[in-house]
Amino acid sequence: MSTDTELAFASITQIAALFRKRKVSPVEVTRLMLKRIERLNPQLNAYITVCAEQALAQAKQAEAELLGRRGKKRDRGPLHGIPISLKDNICTKGVKTTAGSRILRDYVPMRDAAIVKQLCEAGAVILGKTNMHEFAYGVTSNNPHFGPVHNPWDLDRIPGGSSGGSAAAVAAGLCYGSIGTDTGGSIRIPAALCGVVGLKPTFGVVNVDGVVPLSPRLDCIGPLVRSVRDAALIAEPLIARSKAQPPLRRATRAGKRKIRPKIRMGLPRDFFFKIVSVDVQYAFNQALRLLERSGATFVEVPVPLLHETEDAGNQIAWAEATYYHQQAGWFPAHAADYGEDVRKRIELGTKVAATAYLQALEMRALFIQQLHMALHDANVDALAFPTTPIAAPLIGEETTVVSGEKHPTRALLLRLNRPANLAGVPAISVPCGFTNEGLPVALQLMGAVGDESVLLQAAAAFEKVRPGLPKFPNLA
Repeated sequence: MSTDTELAFASITQIAALFRKRKVSPVEVTRLMLKRIERLNPQLNAYITVCAEQALAQAKQAEAELLGRRGKKRDRGPLHGIPISLKDNICTKGVKTTAGSRILRDYVPMRDAAIVKQLCEAGAVILGKTNMHEFAYGVTSNNPHFGPVHNPWDLDRIPGGSSGGSAAAVAAGLCYGSIGTDTGGSIRIPAALCGVVGLKPTFGVVNVDGVVPLSPRLDCIGPLVRSVRDAALIAEPLIARSKAQPPLRRATRAGKRKIRPKIRMGLPRDFFFKIVSVDVQYAFNQALRLLERSGATFVEVPVPLLHETEDAGNQIAWAEATYYHQQAGWFPAHAADYGEDVRKRIELGTKVAATAYLQALEMRALFIQQLHMALHDANVDALAFPTTPIAAPLIGEETTVVSGEKHPTRALLLRLNRPANLAGVPAISVPCGFTNEGLPVALQLMGAVGDESVLLQAAAAFEKVRPGLPKFPNLA
């Protein structure tokens, strides 16, 4: 790497290799990240809390273990010494965890979330906590308490949410990866709008203990990174897998054994392509052609109940979020401390009848069954569709015009992402191009329960044949 900028935007795989060749050290790259955060965070507002002292201490420990004398070395794996960030609803012992809220502005947990323990055991260096939509209950990361997160590709636009700070930090070279949460698209939406990779694993395979919840039946944790290979590297130590299953990262290695001989993709056109902007549709069509070059085949797949699932997802999220906030003693006692949009959604939850909630759970179970039957009957490995029907909207843009019609911006961003949460299945967002305005566009792949390896294989195949995209936004 000839410049600090190239080093800052290198992949985790590249940095890990440089460590082991003694070309660069964990302390050097951690200091580089901290300097970039100090310089660029004021304009991006991607971080709420920066843990400079802790990060340098962890980096020094990693350096001593990786580069120490013979007999004292310890290599914890590919994340050892890699500086990453955490969304600020993930509890960190001794470090503020605000969940992007005024209510938890000064909350300092007594213990780490399970995922933090796993990352530290893998040797990762924690740079800090990233900004987000308040209580993860939104898709813009326009935070009324800590200020809006700005998209690195256009500072007047949102990065998406609720993991907007995580996506912005990765896209701007302020960390090598970040951990976000996803309840209705909150990893994949910001990944798409910021031009990075976002993986939502199968529901329940990553331990969410110690994460401030939004909707326990929908919440997931996953990585935001700059490459599919990096997504596998971070997900590997986090996902509960049997010893018989091959490592996730094996699926992303070019030229190695493929998990399946040929990827067969499904195109769920009825719902997923009804409202899509011209720029997004063009980039998606180009992505399909590239996937065909990589050996993928396509077939149209009808997915039952998609139109009915939007309301079911809303009923579950509204009821569960409100119940949690009531149990925590925050609502209605501290109603005035919420941002207006989040308060309104929590108020909606008070109006969800028990019968409506139970009907929504029944619809969820039926949708899971029908989706897997559709995938099986069509003999496809994954469904392919755009991650979002639009590119990044302007900060404060409440409605967006698509094909001459106005649509609520929030609904547009959620539209293509909520089905994976309701079904509990894995999905990955991969950059696939740019609009005429230079804004990122992304391809989403969604598979069956437990099929992370298949999705990673397909996404890696696409990434291999995709023309080179700009590596990083032009930030001053």
